[in-house]
Amino acid sequence: MSTITVVAKLVARKDSVDAVKTELLKLIEPTMKEQGCIEYRLHQDNDDPAVFVFYENWESSACLEKHMTTDHYKAYVSALDGLIEGKSVNKMTRIA
Repeated sequence: MSTITVVAKLVARKDSVDAVKTELLKLIEPTMKEQGCIEYRLHQDNDDPAVFVFYENWESSACLEKHMTTDHYKAYVSALDGLIEGKSVNKMTRIA
């Protein structure tokens, strides 16, 4: 099975940057303990602090799907309701 790379971009509302950052940081520790999580890194844009990007590597699609059923993932989704302007998620497989 091929490793799955995820690049997820979230844009916080300007009045919610700190709250969004706090919730995103809460995801890191429990996610890194999940079976199949190889890498889970959070970045914040230097020019626009409302922009956050997760760079993730997972052993398989099944591991990634299981991640999205965890309590900490569900809590993050609930906590960010109404705090973000946009979100995009790209799931990729390395080809070279």
